[in-house]
Amino acid sequence: MPFTANKNFKASPRLLKAAKGMYYTTIDDRQVLDGCAGLWCVNAGHGRDEITQALIEQLNVLDYAPGFQMGHPVAFEAARAVAEFMPDTINKIFFTNSGSEAVDTALKIALAYHRANGEPTRSRLIGRERGYHGVGFGGISVGGISSNRKTFSNTLLPQVDHLPHTHDLEHNAYSKGQPAWGVHLADELENIIALHDASTIAAVIVEPIAGSTGVLIPPRGYLERLREITQRHGILLIFDEVITGFGRLGTATASEYFGITPDILTLAKGLSNAAVPVGAVAVHDHIYNTIVNNAAGGIELFHGYTYSGHPLSAAAVKATLAMYKNEHIFENAKALSGVFEQAAHGLKGFPHVVDIRNLGLVAGIELKSRAGAPGARAAEVFQKCYDQGVLLRYTGDIIAISPPLIINQEQIRHIFNVLGNVLKQVD
Repeated sequence: MPFTANKNFKASPRLLKAAKGMYYTTIDDRQVLDGCAGLWCVNAGHGRDEITQALIEQLNVLDYAPGFQMGHPVAFEAARAVAEFMPDTINKIFFTNSGSEAVDTALKIALAYHRANGEPTRSRLIGRERGYHGVGFGGISVGGISSNRKTFSNTLLPQVDHLPHTHDLEHNAYSKGQPAWGVHLADELENIIALHDASTIAAVIVEPIAGSTGVLIPPRGYLERLREITQRHGILLIFDEVITGFGRLGTATASEYFGITPDILTLAKGLSNAAVPVGAVAVHDHIYNTIVNNAAGGIELFHGYTYSGHPLSAAAVKATLAMYKNEHIFENAKALSGVFEQAAHGLKGFPHVVDIRNLGLVAGIELKSRAGAPGARAAEVFQKCYDQGVLLRYTGDIIAISPPLIINQEQIRHIFNVLGNVLKQVD
């Protein structure tokens, strides 16, 4: 099982047999409030009839069409729908099957762009410590979570460097929204550029909010500084928005929230409300035009997947994005962000809590680790919350809360009340 302690799980399985709205149903018929939108991905809630109907209709018309040297209209319609949610000038869409594939695709597009632009020496990629960019070899190479990398360390991509992460409890603990401290950490990119020379660097990839590593919120001015440095040196900036895309911050993208336009965005999760596996890369028009127009002829980008733009995925994307618009789901997330923040920071002073951080409808509650047993306390909190009808996520000793964006005030308070009660119960 993926990212699972298999022996522990099989000794005491947690099995979910159904889902609707904000709730899962367990195999023993208990209702569990989904406090993490599945895996950060079920933004519009579970079991949405609009998506189900779109999938049925599409399956009855066209189950599959090859994407190599062929196409079908629904993929182009889905691409246009995605582009409407992207920043201006980001209008070209490449479909994948997951966020991991989207990241590897984005890295390859960045390298292909510089080659097409007459700068083939730009081949170095810059990630960030504690970054998570999926599990492809490209993604774990630019990623910065050591446990994901160590088994494969001998076969990761060469020519990769990493920025320092931005999390420091001494300076930014219990920040509400963006911490005031840490903008200077973006200037570490200048040191990396001085070491390697800008002419060798293709792209910098960061998550606007580092999610899977435990909800690390960018300091004020940090992302803006990265954008300024990369632009000045001709380096592409890639925002990994697999988690932050499609409403998590109350806007279509984190790019929109922060008012920053990167060169490339990676997308997945909320893109189809997780009803069908799908990912995408959204690319600046100039990058696309450079690759396509400067090619000698024939295939311009030697890359793709059997299921890129799959008819069912495309139908799910169209239905999902229409639903986000029609039901004003992003607006609901924005309206409730203050209530969510207040509820999260209401846990300050509870047993074991050493930090609380939040932005939009995502929060991280960091717990003090047990001596010699990092992660054990959060694992116990996770299990006890599940037993009491609330599903959360944990990574290390950090509890992550990221509910579906259709949540209401009462459900927000219930999530944090249960978590607070559990914190009082664990050693």
